[in-house]
Amino acid sequence: MKPGTLYGVGVGPGDPELITLKAVKVLNQVKVIFAAASSKNEYSLALENAKSHMLNGAEVVRLSFPMTRDQESLEKAWEENARRILAFVQQGKDVAFITIGDPLTYSTFGYIMETIHEMAPEVPVCVIPGVTSYQAATAAAQEIMAAQEQTFCVISGSKGGEQLKEVINKVDCVIMLKVYRHLEEILDTLEELGIKERATLVSRCGMEDQVICKNPEELRGKKVPYLSLMIVKKSKGS
Repeated sequence: MKPGTLYGVGVGPGDPELITLKAVKVLNQVKVIFAAASSKNEYSLALENAKSHMLNGAEVVRLSFPMTRDQESLEKAWEENARRILAFVQQGKDVAFITIGDPLTYSTFGYIMETIHEMAPEVPVCVIPGVTSYQAATAAAQEIMAAQEQTFCVISGSKGGEQLKEVINKVDCVIMLKVYRHLEEILDTLEELGIKERATLVSRCGMEDQVICKNPEELRGKKVPYLSLMIVKKSKGS
C-alpha cells in the first residue's frame, strides 16, 4: 500500500487569524491531526489555535512529549511518537502534525521529521511554513528587525544571557526566545552590556492577554509567561 503523506503544519504564533491559507487547506484534507502536548497535561496551544479552522472532522491525536533536556528521554519520545504517526501513514492516510509558529524553527516537529526519515524513508513529508512568534512580536511592538544592510539573529534564552553576549556585537538586532525561565539573568546581562533601554519584551503575542513591555527592567522579580520573547537592539535606531 502506498503510504500517506505527513504534513508538518505551522499554525501561527497564537492568533488564529495568523494562519496561512495553505495550512487551512491541509488541515481540512487530512484524515488525522497530531498535536504535541506536555507529558504533564493534554493541553495543546497549537490545537487551540487551529481548531476554528478544522472543519472536516479529522481525528485528533495528542502526542505526549516530556519537558526535559535529558537526551535519552527525548529520543525515546521522538521514536514512540514517530511510530504512532507511522501507524496511520502506513495505512495510506494523509496526516498533519501541527505546531505553533513554524515547523522547523525551535519546534518538536523537526525531530519527528528526522526520526521518520530514518525509520521510514519512503514516507513523503511536506512542510507548510508558519508565521513565527518573532515575526508577530516585532509587528505588534512595531520594532524593525532589519533594514538595508542590517542583520538579525534568533537565539534561545533557555540558558540565560550567555548567547546574547556572544552575538550582540555581530548583528544589529537579536531576538531571544524562551526568556521566561532566566529573565533575571537576562536582565543582568542587558545591564552589563549597557543596552537595557534597547530591549522590548513581548508575551503571549496575538492573544487576548498580550503584553508589550518597552522597559523589561520593570519585570524584575515577576514571573512572565512561557510564551515570552525579547527584542534587543545593538544601538539606538538600529
